[in-house]
Amino acid sequence: MGRKQSFTETELLDMTKKLVLEHGYDGFHLKLLSQHLSGARSTIYQYYANKEEIVAACMKRVIANVLEHASAVDESDPLEALEELLLIYVEEAALHQLLGDANKINTSNSPAAARDLEFIEDAHQTLKLQLSRLFERAQQDKSLRQDIPLPVLIGVFFNLFNTPNMMNLPTADWGRLLFQTWIGGAKS
Repeated sequence: MGRKQSFTETELLDMTKKLVLEHGYDGFHLKLLSQHLSGARSTIYQYYANKEEIVAACMKRVIANVLEHASAVDESDPLEALEELLLIYVEEAALHQLLGDANKINTSNSPAAARDLEFIEDAHQTLKLQLSRLFERAQQDKSLRQDIPLPVLIGVFFNLFNTPNMMNLPTADWGRLLFQTWIGGAKS
């Protein structure tokens, strides 16, 4: 039995994400991608014209998923909303690593990649506004300390995503534990 003749766009983008996270943007190339897909390398070009388009589409897909879930968060209680957002971000913890290479994508020969990067920037701004709004409301409600500047609270919150799960807890449990540590502090 021969190799599967084709793969789906979802399979292509999933493998792109995996390989970009493992090898970085500079170490990722179409030959590497084709070696990890069960189909002809030419199938890649049925979906995307070049490396830039594939990686930008992958990044767009990841942030669109985060944006979709974040947009569905009920913001009536800012702290509950922040905890739910943290769980969303922990679930897609590689987002920042993946997007860290966005500036390496040369869009001069790829209008599709340029559009995807514009979407990514817009989505990033939307997510940033949502977090800022929730943090401000939580401080106004006196649910968060007011003596700590908002940028510090947000910065520490963002760094929670990168905390290694050394206990190998399920992602949701890990996210809740991180939130409880953040909101309660580490002192007894």
